[in-house]
Amino acid sequence: MKQRQVIVSGATGFIGQHLVPLLVNDGFEVVAICRDKAKAAKFEWHDKVQWHFLNYHRETLNFAPESNAGLIHLAWQGLPNYADEFHIFENLPKNYAFIKTLVDAGVKQVLAVGTCLEYGFQYGPLSTSMITKPSTAYAIAKNRLREQLALFQKQNNFTLQWARLFYMYGKGQNPKSILAQLDAAIDRGDPTFNMSGGEQLRDYLTVEQVVKQLFQIFVQSEGGISNVCSGEPISIRRLVEQRIAERNSVIKMNLGYYPYPDYEPMAFWGER
Repeated sequence: MKQRQVIVSGATGFIGQHLVPLLVNDGFEVVAICRDKAKAAKFEWHDKVQWHFLNYHRETLNFAPESNAGLIHLAWQGLPNYADEFHIFENLPKNYAFIKTLVDAGVKQVLAVGTCLEYGFQYGPLSTSMITKPSTAYAIAKNRLREQLALFQKQNNFTLQWARLFYMYGKGQNPKSILAQLDAAIDRGDPTFNMSGGEQLRDYLTVEQVVKQLFQIFVQSEGGISNVCSGEPISIRRLVEQRIAERNSVIKMNLGYYPYPDYEPMAFWGER
């Protein structure tokens, strides 16, 4: 049985490339939005979706969604530079305008991804009922987008879902992420891996687990805020140790080479 239409922005990104196949396999009619035709052509599911290639920061979306269509908004530019004011002055208005255009055109459900950094410098387990205290330009922009969409929703009939992402790893991840850097160091045969002290506690999931949670949030169709997380803290040192063991590597951790990040607290994880 054919499911309803779902539009996925950032379809070829780290999360999108894993989420789109779940939607296709469940029978959704997927409209995939991205900028890079060459990248899109590389995916096995390329011929199973309808493509729209555009940079919505500069181009207008010329597309009429079906009645009752859904939107899963994953796209966001300029990462992992969390401090750049580009997020506030460029990303925020462009992303809001993009979502608003689709809702005005008939989209009835919006699932947009936020970030655990919206919680700011709050320690320990983080629940969705907590007040947000974002301290980076990226987190401020995401938090304001959620607030603007909530105001917009009061005047318009659509379901708004906000999914705060914690940390993730897997195929297609940003090469600057810690496990991607570790894998590259192992592949090069480096004797040591430079890292921080590694004592900070974080919440990590595989990207496959992340997209399963996002898929469940979307199909359940209930509005509100969700944490996409494991609910279990793990130290960065332990995370790296596990990966080294998985790779049967003899690389040594050079602990304390880098300072701890100044934009996030030492210990935080999500509550499911």
